[in-house]
Amino acid sequence: MASIRNFAARSASEPSYLEKIRSHKLAILYRTALVIVLIAAGVALAYFSWRDKVFHEADVVKEAAISEAETAEFLAFGEQVVQYSKDGIRCINADGEVLWNQTYEMQAPIIRTCKNIVAVGDYNGNLIYVAGATGPIGTIDTNLPIRGFCVASQGVVAVILDDRDDAWIYLYDAQGTTLAYFKTTMADSGYPLAVSISPSGELVGVSFLYAKDGKIRSSIAFYNFGSVGQNAIDNYVSGYDYTGVVAPFVQFLGDSSVCAVSNDRIMFYAGAQIPTSRAEHLMGGEEITGVYARDNHVALLFHNSTEKGAYRLLIYNDGGDLLTTLYFDQEFEDVLMTSDRVIIYSAEAWLIYDLNGNEKYAGAFSQPVRMMVPTAVRNRFLAVTNSSIQTLELR
Repeated sequence: MASIRNFAARSASEPSYLEKIRSHKLAILYRTALVIVLIAAGVALAYFSWRDKVFHEADVVKEAAISEAETAEFLAFGEQVVQYSKDGIRCINADGEVLWNQTYEMQAPIIRTCKNIVAVGDYNGNLIYVAGATGPIGTIDTNLPIRGFCVASQGVVAVILDDRDDAWIYLYDAQGTTLAYFKTTMADSGYPLAVSISPSGELVGVSFLYAKDGKIRSSIAFYNFGSVGQNAIDNYVSGYDYTGVVAPFVQFLGDSSVCAVSNDRIMFYAGAQIPTSRAEHLMGGEEITGVYARDNHVALLFHNSTEKGAYRLLIYNDGGDLLTTLYFDQEFEDVLMTSDRVIIYSAEAWLIYDLNGNEKYAGAFSQPVRMMVPTAVRNRFLAVTNSSIQTLELR
C-alpha cells in the first residue's frame, strides 16, 4: 500500500498532459522569436554596413557593343537604355540587345518617361509615340503644334498645344484618344510654360506666365480629371500666383506631391485631389543653374562662391524639407537622383553621395561616358559610351 501511495504522490507532482503541450508551444514560440530577432539583427547589421560602405574601385564586369551611338541621344528607362534620334527610338538592355524599336521622322525630338512608360514627340510637330517596357503602344496625332508634354505611368499624355494667340492643354490616352482638353488665353491665364501629370494620370499641374502693364506673374495651376474635378470649371481645383518671377519648371514627385521652381524660389504642394501649398524656400537672389527631380526628391544646383566647392547642390524631399547640401568641384554632364543616392558625372569621372552628404565613391572612367544608369543592385551601374554599354561594379 505504501508503494502505491508513493507512486500516486509522484504522479500528482508531475505536469499534466495539457501543461506539457503548453510548455512545448512556449518553447517553440521562444525559439522562433529568437531566430527572428537574430535574423533581423543580421539584416540590420548588413544594411548599416552597406549603407556606410565607401567604394574605392569600379570594375567593368560586362561590356556589350551598340551601334549608331555617336549620332544618338540616350535616356535611362528603368534599368534599360533608350537610344533616340531624329529617325527613331529603340530600347536596349545591358547585353546590348534591342528589345524594341520605333521609326519616325522628327526635327526636334522631346522625350519623357514615367516608370515603365516612355513618350517621344516632335517639338513644333504633331506626333507623339508612346511605348512601354515591351514595345510601342500607340501614336498620338495632335493636329496643332506641340510645345511641351509629359506622360503618366499608364500612358496618359498631357500636351501643350499652340494655337496662335491661344494655347490648349489636351489629355490623350496612349492610343491617341482624346480624354479631356481646355483652352488657355494670354488675357485670362497667361501662356503655359510647363506641364506635369501625376503618375496616376489624375492630376495635371501647369505653370503659366502672364504679363500685363510691363509686369510679369507666374501661376501654378492644378487640374483634377478624376471625380473630384468633374464639377469644377475646366477641372481647375487650385492655383497659386507669384508676382515678378518666371517658373519654367513644375514636376510631380508622386501622386500627392508636386514641386515648382522659379528664378528665385522653390515651391512644394501636397494633396492627392486638391494640391495646396506646403512649403516655399527663397534663394536670396542666387541664380538657380539646374533642377534635378526623381522619385520623391528634387535638387537645385548653384555656382558656389565659397572655398567649399565650385558647385552647391541643395537636396529636398517631397515635403519641402532640406535634407542636405553638397559641395563639389568636379565638372559634370548630369546629376542623377535615386531614393538614397546622388550620382554626379561627366564624360571622364563620377561621384556618388548618399543623401546625408557622405561621399561613397569618386573615380574616373576608362573611356568617355555618354550616360549613367543606376540599377536595382546598389553597387552596379550601366555606363553608355560611343560604342558600348558597360556594366560597372563598385568594390
